[in-house]
Amino acid sequence: MNNNNNNNINNNNISEKVSKDESTKWILERIEIDQMGDFPSDQSEATATPPQCSNGICLTKINNSSGKKKNVGQSKPPKIGRMASGASRGLKSLRFLDRTVTGKENDAWRSIEKRFYQHQVNGKLCRDKFGVCIDGKLSEEEVKEVIVLSASANKLANLKQQASAYASLIMEELDPDHLGYIEMWQLETLLRGMVNSNPEETSKLSKKTQTLTRAMIPRRYRTPLSKFLSTTEELIYENWKRIWVIGLWLTINLVLFVWKYYQYKNKGAYQIMGRCLCLAKGAAETLKFNMALILVPVCRRTLTKLRSSFLSKLFPFDDNINFHKLIALAIASMTFVHVIMHLTCDFPRLISCPKQKFMKILGQDFNFNQPTYLDLLKSIPGITGILMILLMAFSFTLATHSFRRSVIKLPWQFHHLAGFNSFWYAHHLLVLVYVLLIIHGYFLYLTHDWHKKTTWMYIMVPVLFYATERTYSIIDESNHRVNVIKAIIYTGNVLALYMSKPPGFKYKSGMYLFVKCPDISSFEWHPFSITSAPGDDYLSVHIRTLGDWTTELKNRFAQACQPENTQARRGNLVRMETKAISDYKCPQPEYPKILIKGPYGAPAQNFKKYDILLLIGLGIGATPFISILKDLLNNIRTNDPEYGSSPGGISLDSSKKCPKRAYFYWVTREQGSFEWFKGVMDDIAEYDQDRIIEMHNYLTSVYEEGDARSALIAMVQQLQHAKNGVDVVSESRIKTHFARPNWRKVFSDLATKHEASRIGVFYCGSATLTKPLKKLCQEFSLNSSTRFHFHKENF
Repeated sequence: MNNNNNNNINNNNISEKVSKDESTKWILERIEIDQMGDFPSDQSEATATPPQCSNGICLTKINNSSGKKKNVGQSKPPKIGRMASGASRGLKSLRFLDRTVTGKENDAWRSIEKRFYQHQVNGKLCRDKFGVCIDGKLSEEEVKEVIVLSASANKLANLKQQASAYASLIMEELDPDHLGYIEMWQLETLLRGMVNSNPEETSKLSKKTQTLTRAMIPRRYRTPLSKFLSTTEELIYENWKRIWVIGLWLTINLVLFVWKYYQYKNKGAYQIMGRCLCLAKGAAETLKFNMALILVPVCRRTLTKLRSSFLSKLFPFDDNINFHKLIALAIASMTFVHVIMHLTCDFPRLISCPKQKFMKILGQDFNFNQPTYLDLLKSIPGITGILMILLMAFSFTLATHSFRRSVIKLPWQFHHLAGFNSFWYAHHLLVLVYVLLIIHGYFLYLTHDWHKKTTWMYIMVPVLFYATERTYSIIDESNHRVNVIKAIIYTGNVLALYMSKPPGFKYKSGMYLFVKCPDISSFEWHPFSITSAPGDDYLSVHIRTLGDWTTELKNRFAQACQPENTQARRGNLVRMETKAISDYKCPQPEYPKILIKGPYGAPAQNFKKYDILLLIGLGIGATPFISILKDLLNNIRTNDPEYGSSPGGISLDSSKKCPKRAYFYWVTREQGSFEWFKGVMDDIAEYDQDRIIEMHNYLTSVYEEGDARSALIAMVQQLQHAKNGVDVVSESRIKTHFARPNWRKVFSDLATKHEASRIGVFYCGSATLTKPLKKLCQEFSLNSSTRFHFHKENF
């Protein structure tokens, strides 16, 4: 059989077999297409085994009896596999079928045969006519099936539930004559419009943009030396607060170390223990200073007030947690030096010193009794030192990222050692460390005057200051009681609490508070961003279940919640609301009692000092910025002159600093996440007529825009949004983008659109994106007139 015959469909064989016996059913098993040729072929199976296949089409004779046994042609229509078109190739498992009525399969195949004769040329059928031969027409039910399959491929469960409505929308658009079907070419034409343009053209455009970008870079950035100097200058400009604070801290540590080193070098003990003693004492002096200083960055109430003072222009209060960790690292390092110098150098030299020399130099310091190694370990400084090392090692280990975030997987016997609770309780063991430190520093061997025992002098003021803050919080606990007005459990295990605002509770957008549920634990406080605006008459937080405490809190509120009437809502997202109001004084046990503590400052609270805002939230990381958006929206709705009502958001009062535009990028992988703040998005679309706030929602579970696998979803999305003004994904008035944002393009557009402006970039989410965003801020600040200032939320 030559190639010409392989590429033909023998129409005589088809006619002969179909008309041979009216009571016989012929099922079209497969149609194979040679991807290299222009016509259908079946080279491998044409002569393999019966039943014989004729040039690309294999017909199998099924008797009535066997057909009943195998249920062939009774409940399922025949399935035809074919090569997908260019626009629909990425749509997995989509088949444009000729739906047949059970019992009339012969009529269906006669229809196929008739269309074959209409389009065949010399017994040959071109591939581009193949779909026409099969049918080429899609009913509304078939369009619905296509939508369901595409929604499944893109993990859009809610879209599947609305497939019927969107199928009707497509039919209304493409079948204005109400024929009951649409042509396949009509659907493919729309799909092609959703696919990316020619890759070569895209590549050329990208290269052209890169060339233009290089041409725009000033000459002083082009040579390696000038680029290094410019980069260094930019780093200093962006981090000068951090640089001078860390520089001062390092200088103080160095001065204390050197001072104590030379102090002991001039003592008689140096003749016996040498430099080991000087190194141990120098490290001990820096330990005193850092053990005192480490408490300052966690005095949250004080830092919150200082953020709004003139000192915020000198000190990087946003980096308080990072500075706290840096001091902890220094404490661990100096503790290691101090312990190693004593155990491996000082003690061996002391016990091996000739007795006559020991008595002459250090006899009075040790009551004229030369100690053994065990005597030194059993002494008060030795015991307290060992206990401090054990407690600090335990506490510091559980404070590491692997343990605190439960990244490390421990055996089930020790699984309670990982997580936030373990970190929180272990940190409270450090109270004992401070007590032991005072005792350890008082019973020194080589220092006898009380005023020279300086350990208590270092830590007294910071410890009292920190203790005062904690004590005030405990005494003022009665003012922390709030009533839960409403609780909602959203898809994605997110609990939203709407609470009454306590008298005198004043806060700024971007701040956070601590929440405690006494029914779960009397000691645990957990931080959450405030999602209500300062102008709202209530407080709200959104809590995602990520640990034992949050899971238990969600479960307790779930018992007091009931499913919302989902029939009245589009999308049928799972959501529950409270049946009654929770009063703290009410004895009803079914409603959890809630206490709050705060508010406390965060980087985002200073958003007003920037010209432009770029807010980036990943998943639940959107919560710090919802309050900012609500604040901006409230000012827009009330025509506050601080924000202005003129186009572009330009302030009418030039004496007040305020942002002119805000760009919010929310990236999430779950469609149900958009339900959390759907009301805010709808309000922004309704009231923000001047587009001061620009929303960009991204759903990463859907293939990127232009991908054929998401082309149908994009088409439905455009039709629905154009007709009803509602997005099919978020079910809000804000259109959803697919996949992840192109951050370089985002920064490039902002740098071009807002030249010579100060843009505050606020980010809350996974640490994996922190470094790329900081690098882009530095790069575009260096290569353009726009200044990008990066801030990351830390709790």
